[in-house]
Amino acid sequence: MSDATAGAAPGHKKASAAKAAEKPGPMVDAEGRPLKESLNRSLRLQKMRALMLIAPLLIFVLLTFIAPIADMLFRSVQNGIVSETLPRTTHRLADWDATTGDLPDEAVYEGLYYDLFIAAERKLHTRLGSRLNYEMTGMSSLFRQSGRSLDDIGDVYFDQFKDLDPNWDEAMPWAELLGDPEWIAEMQAWDEDSGETMPTFELADGISDLLPLTAETYSAFADYVQSEDGDSPLQEEPWVLVHTALYQDLMAKDVSGYNGPQAAMLKAADAAVGGFESVTFKDGMEGVDGDWLDHPTWETIQMYSPEFTNGYFLNAVDMQKTPDGPAMRDDDQRIYGLLFKRTMFMSLMITGSCILLGYPIAWLLSNVRVRTANLLLILVLLPFWTSLLVRTSAWKVMLQQQGVINDVLVWLGLIADDSRLVMINNQFGTIVAMTHILLPFMILPLYSVMQTIPPTYLRAAKSLGATNWTAFWRVYFPQSVPGIGAGSILVFILSIGYYITPEIVGGTTGTFISNRIAYHISSSLNWGLAAALGTILLALVLGLYYAYDKIVGIDNVKLG
Repeated sequence: MSDATAGAAPGHKKASAAKAAEKPGPMVDAEGRPLKESLNRSLRLQKMRALMLIAPLLIFVLLTFIAPIADMLFRSVQNGIVSETLPRTTHRLADWDATTGDLPDEAVYEGLYYDLFIAAERKLHTRLGSRLNYEMTGMSSLFRQSGRSLDDIGDVYFDQFKDLDPNWDEAMPWAELLGDPEWIAEMQAWDEDSGETMPTFELADGISDLLPLTAETYSAFADYVQSEDGDSPLQEEPWVLVHTALYQDLMAKDVSGYNGPQAAMLKAADAAVGGFESVTFKDGMEGVDGDWLDHPTWETIQMYSPEFTNGYFLNAVDMQKTPDGPAMRDDDQRIYGLLFKRTMFMSLMITGSCILLGYPIAWLLSNVRVRTANLLLILVLLPFWTSLLVRTSAWKVMLQQQGVINDVLVWLGLIADDSRLVMINNQFGTIVAMTHILLPFMILPLYSVMQTIPPTYLRAAKSLGATNWTAFWRVYFPQSVPGIGAGSILVFILSIGYYITPEIVGGTTGTFISNRIAYHISSSLNWGLAAALGTILLALVLGLYYAYDKIVGIDNVKLG
């Protein structure tokens, strides 16, 4: 038995091998690749082609819509202007403890003088003053006035250097002392009419170690003269700031070993500076403007010296930065919280009024003959063909105390002539005008959804014993809810962003937060605060959108 079994085993293996050889392999395409791989490759190519078709639109939206919005929102925390304009000041001010009540030390005033002088030459000090003026009133005038008077400090040293040697008031000796000889040769050979680029200023070897402050300030001067004025440093006398820096370097450094260009002039100055009249930077800045000795001025500069700040967001919620941390503003300065509440309340009121007025109109459109519905639909769309300003101005004429509505009410005897209704420049006027403007955005989604509701549903409900109200409320209304949701989102989102209509008819009590955002963008130019207000408004909208999705369900929003 075992022999028979053993003999049959080889034949059985050969049969299995033959069956395995006859088993078909994976399906392949005409080129011999597996069909599955070929299909995946084809799908990838289709997706790539589709992406290439929409790529221009995506790039256009990214560059013209997403990128500007992202840049605007980034401004709500961006604050680099302080540290970029006053680098020395902010660096030295970092160790100052504002809670002690003492003013910063002399080193901070020194840094302020150098930073502010260079900023004033580059016309950047007024921008910085405007930025800090958002946080403390008077900073703009302080920086503007200081920029005009900083020469008074430098003139103290300039006059003494000039009296010592008139060459200190000439351009060429300074260039020879501080500039690289090769650069000087290139500048002398450079022809303005040749069209060639002016050779960039280069310091002489070792001069930065010998006269560090002078080299730094003269480099800033040379760069400004070349890049801003398009002139040659070989022909322009340096700022009085450079004379101040030279005085400080000569008082702190030993130049007896210097044997380069203008060595005799430099050593003569070194021997004389010990007898120069001097002034401390603190006293000098006090002479420029006494506000530089005010403690709140330095608190403001220190608080807003970081590159990023939460100050804009704090201002947007009626708070402010203080040395002790965020604090609420005074009651008479809290306006943004009121504007946000008013915006939400009035937007909800406008949305509700649009629902109350738009629902019966949409029902009428969907339940009359097609010819009549088309005629009525033209009347609904007619406001879109009229300018927004015209419609808003018309309401201003109609709602004023001597307007059409009040005249009709007086003629009918419903109100006395001396008791005319105040319907303009308040919340009522804003709600009426914006309801009229946004009503079509409620009617159209409702109409498109109601068209899809079969009228037989109501007849079936009534045949089963339901009253007209029960049939409507239990059968028809639930099916129209998606249209209400779509219209409500459209109207609400549009209303919170409107600023033209509230600006014209709202007065002081009917304006929205969007009016304040527009003011900061176009008038006060406080783009950081405008960006913070816009960011908060966007967050509120997204929060309400999320709540709506959880309560109603965004999948139920339909346009028909």
